[in-house]
Amino acid sequence: MQEHRHLPDSNRLSVLTAVILLAYALTRLIALPALAIRTSLLGVEMGFQVSSSAVVSFLVAGLTATGMDWLLRSHPHFRQKNTLEHWILPALTAWIIGISIYSLSDSALWWLAFLLGGVFLVLICVAEYVAVDPNDSRYGVAAASLTGLSFVLLLVLITALRSVGMRLIVFLPPLFLAVWLVSMRTLHLRLGGRWEIYWSLGIAFVVAQLAAPLHYWRISPLQFGLLLLGPAYALTSLAANLNDAQPFRRAVTEPLVALAIVWSLSWVG
Repeated sequence: MQEHRHLPDSNRLSVLTAVILLAYALTRLIALPALAIRTSLLGVEMGFQVSSSAVVSFLVAGLTATGMDWLLRSHPHFRQKNTLEHWILPALTAWIIGISIYSLSDSALWWLAFLLGGVFLVLICVAEYVAVDPNDSRYGVAAASLTGLSFVLLLVLITALRSVGMRLIVFLPPLFLAVWLVSMRTLHLRLGGRWEIYWSLGIAFVVAQLAAPLHYWRISPLQFGLLLLGPAYALTSLAANLNDAQPFRRAVTEPLVALAIVWSLSWVG
């Protein structure tokens, strides 16, 4: 079978990246007042503030998904197929970048996070472009890169949300959504294009359950992120191994080793 080697059009990729980063830069310069929302749930009064940065993060995620579709349609082996699977990680990346850099809005590290976010976004988009064609000689590298980068971004998101002191009831929905999307896309890559929606929902539910008690521990944001990242990756790996019909002992070995390593790093940190 003939192998291919294709990279995205540099002009399209530059335009997409520049527009996304410009949106984030302008939001930092143009500060809008937050919208206060008050409601009651089962007799308990709750108040929320919806900031312009949160709204922009969701809008830019949608813009990234649209731009990724535009980028993919220039692929020589596109064949007019559905591009939904290739939107997930780029859109999630843009959303996480937005949350992360806004959590550092008053810090000198803002520009570093801004530049690193742009690098991550380009890498994710290039890897998704390569992953369009399973016959591409770099497909394996692209799939592994997407998996690794997506879990790194998940750690960044959890750490950023923890660092701003977000309440548990507000923290759980974005955590659940992020873990669900990351695990679902990872399983899709590892299982040759099969969607395991229920497995990924179960993984997200378990991680959210673990986050509830950990939320009240007196630990650093990085430790908190690593303690949740370990189960997220281990359960995703276990689901992939079991769906790949591996023997049970072999299927659980990699997840347990990965979980032990990540949790060890959390206590070192």
